[in-house]
Amino acid sequence: MNNKLLAIGGIASFIIFIYWATFGSWFVTGNAPTFVGVIIVSATIFYYIDAAKSGKEIYLRPISGLKAIEEAVGRATEMGKSVLFVPGISDMDQVDTVAGINILGHVAEITAKYETDLNVPTCRAIVMESAREACRESYLRAGRPDLYYDDMVHYISDDQFAYAAGVNGIMIREKPAACFYQGKFYAESLLLAETGNSIGAIQIAGTGSASQIPFFVTACDYTLIGEEFFAASAYLSNKPELLGSIKGQDIVKFMVMILMTSVFVLDTFRQMGVFNFNILTFIGLN
Repeated sequence: MNNKLLAIGGIASFIIFIYWATFGSWFVTGNAPTFVGVIIVSATIFYYIDAAKSGKEIYLRPISGLKAIEEAVGRATEMGKSVLFVPGISDMDQVDTVAGINILGHVAEITAKYETDLNVPTCRAIVMESAREACRESYLRAGRPDLYYDDMVHYISDDQFAYAAGVNGIMIREKPAACFYQGKFYAESLLLAETGNSIGAIQIAGTGSASQIPFFVTACDYTLIGEEFFAASAYLSNKPELLGSIKGQDIVKFMVMILMTSVFVLDTFRQMGVFNFNILTFIGLN
């Protein structure tokens, strides 16, 4: 790992030296802060990915919504009821939907181990096929391919409120003990969550739609907020490259916070006349 870091540092130093030696004749001038920032961010993320792969323990804070997944499926198993998973209303071109399908794979693996019925209504054909493949792989990974059948993932409608009405109908008729809402949601989010709450189901939601998070927080037992939702696949898979990437991004964000605070404090002192040094001009932001 040290040899790799030395190699990266050497290459980065060489590139920076060439940049300053040629005064920008080989590069677009005026972007030095961006260039240095890209080098620092890339090196930081690569360092933590390499550290994770080498066996170093990467700590991620516990996320209650993800830890409650097995509890929710276990409750459904004990009650002899099904698990409902709603992957949102958007297609696979939305990162929220991709993240939701990743979580579905984990939920399906638990339902396979517990032999619990899983119901996944979808509103897009491509999402349906992707969800079927995720469930098929999860049941195979759990050693219970015999329990998988295609109709556990089915199509309802590509109309927003027709889909919401169809899912609500499933909730009222089957009364699942656990409901998962993981994907891209819009105005139908509160309709789904209120119906699930009325039947007494444990509800775990997650979405990148900032405008829908308050509704899920109000009506659901657990909600994955913002980046928690997108980091769920790394958290659940425990893969070194994903864990290292998340850790590296967190460190980069921390460094940016320190830089912003430092610039604010130093520029405030300059405005007060404590010194004449302009930090914004020094780092190329003014």
